[in-house]
Amino acid sequence: MGRGITKRAGKRLSLSGLIVRVALVLSILAAATIAVIVMTTSTANNLMSIESKPLPNIPSNVLPPYSATSFTSADDQTQLSGWFFKTDDPISTIIVVHDTQSNRLPFSVSMVQMIEDFLNMHFNVFLFDLRNSGESGGTICGYGYLEWQDVLGAIKHVKKISVTKNVVLYGIGSGCSACLLAMDKLPPSLDTEVLENYNKKIADLGFDEHYITGIILDSPAKNSDDYITPFVMKKSKMAFITKNFVPYAIRVSSGESGSLNLAAKISRLPIPVCIIYGGRDTFVGSDKIGQIVEERKRMNPNTTMATMISGAGYCESYMIDQNGYRQALKDFLQQYFI
Repeated sequence: MGRGITKRAGKRLSLSGLIVRVALVLSILAAATIAVIVMTTSTANNLMSIESKPLPNIPSNVLPPYSATSFTSADDQTQLSGWFFKTDDPISTIIVVHDTQSNRLPFSVSMVQMIEDFLNMHFNVFLFDLRNSGESGGTICGYGYLEWQDVLGAIKHVKKISVTKNVVLYGIGSGCSACLLAMDKLPPSLDTEVLENYNKKIADLGFDEHYITGIILDSPAKNSDDYITPFVMKKSKMAFITKNFVPYAIRVSSGESGSLNLAAKISRLPIPVCIIYGGRDTFVGSDKIGQIVEERKRMNPNTTMATMISGAGYCESYMIDQNGYRQALKDFLQQYFI
């Protein structure tokens, strides 16, 4: 006679037992959520509170003649410092916007030759320290999400002290994001009806997007968050989780609701664009920058120049090949502005 299968009756879960289990699961989820929030907030605070990089000690006779100047960011609070280099019969003024953890001399003393190139080509040059950099005020940085206000403040100041009628922006690293975010905030015209759609600080600047007639981008990223994520990967032990939340936290702390698709912005700019990047950039990715270049050339082939410096990493192109870098800048300025 075969052995039969005994079917055990299942134990019925009581209502109180179900409540306990659900409460346990919810408690675990709540604890995990709190842990992620704490880690995200801590990492964001650490990244925004980096120490400012002081200016290198460069003898004054090494630099071309300049005027030391100070001005206020467009936030009407942060005091910024800079140098204004003036040339004869200037065509325009080039405003250099440096990377995070840098200052007004992003390439240190070796930048002198670049400044002289600009001046010899009849371009004024404005170098300044973004907030929490060099000699400028401010105790936190925003990887572009705060610094765009500094860029607008710099443009407003240059408009006041220079005889030129426009500017060329030159962003380096996250300075690219600051420049493009600033441009994205500007009105298309100064018509009263248009300005009614902008807040008072933007409306009172006294210039619109057409005041920027060209832009140079060294190591541009595809998205404004892309300048934050690599730092999260280096600083956070739980980066595989927090990398998706820290950029958002920094945006919120900076008063910005969303990120900017820099690649799309670059591709649509109606002004001449020069892109320079390193062939071994693993920070924002040389392959991604290459895609930006391709899309820009597809949409605006007649107003685009790009140079890839092989062997250079993120923001290293100038130090790897100064002659090639300077020539790329001179070719760009000669082609579109002289």
